[in-house]
Amino acid sequence: MSDTDSFIDEVTEEVRRDRFYLMLKRYGWIGGVAVALIVGGAALREYNKAKDQAAAEALGDAITAALEVDGSQSQADALAAVPADSTGGAAILNMLEAAALADAGKTAEAVAQLEAVAVNGELPLIYRHIASFKALALQSETLSVADRRLQYEALAQPGSPLALLASEQLALLDVEEGNNEAAISRLQEIAADAAVSTDLKERATQVIVALGGTVGDAAAPEG
Repeated sequence: MSDTDSFIDEVTEEVRRDRFYLMLKRYGWIGGVAVALIVGGAALREYNKAKDQAAAEALGDAITAALEVDGSQSQADALAAVPADSTGGAAILNMLEAAALADAGKTAEAVAQLEAVAVNGELPLIYRHIASFKALALQSETLSVADRRLQYEALAQPGSPLALLASEQLALLDVEEGNNEAAISRLQEIAADAAVSTDLKERATQVIVALGGTVGDAAAPEG
C-alpha cells in the first residue's frame, strides 16, 4: 500500500470518527431517555406490584376481622363496610356477606348479593359460577325443579369450572322427580370422570349404592 493510500485511509477513518461523535452529541440523549424509560418502567412495575400486594393484604386483614365479629347479621354488616379496590375483591366480599346473611335468615338478600356477582361480566367465570351455584343452593325450597334444572344444566356444560358439582345436583333432581335410573347413570359418569375429587366421588358412589346401582356399571339397573 502506498503512502498516499495510507494517508487517505487515515483521513477517511478520522472523518468517520468525527461523524460518529457528532451524531452522539446530537442524538445521544435518545439512548439516555430510552435507558431512563426502561429503568423507570421497571421501577413502576415493582411499585404497582408492591401496592397491589399491600392492598390484598389489607383486604385480607379486614375480612378476617369482620368474620371474627359475633353474630351473623353483625358479620354481614362488618363485611359490607369493608372497602374493596378491585372487582374481584368486591365479589369475594359479596359472597362472604351473602353467606352471613343466609346464616342470619335473610335468604332473599343473600340471593340478591350472589346473583349480582353471577351476572357481572367483568369477573372471571369461576367467580360467576360459584355465585350462581350458591344462589341456587339457597333457593332449593323456593325454585321449581324445572327452574333449578335449567340453571344447573348451564353450570354443568363441559369445560365449566363447576361442571361435576352441577351434574351432582342434576342427579339429585332426578331422584327428587323419582327418576332413579337417570340419577344412577349421571352419578356413574361423575364417579368415572378423571377430574372428579375424592369427596365428590365418594358422595356419588354412596348415592349410587343407596339407589340400588352398582359402581362402575355403564348402565343403570332395570326397574
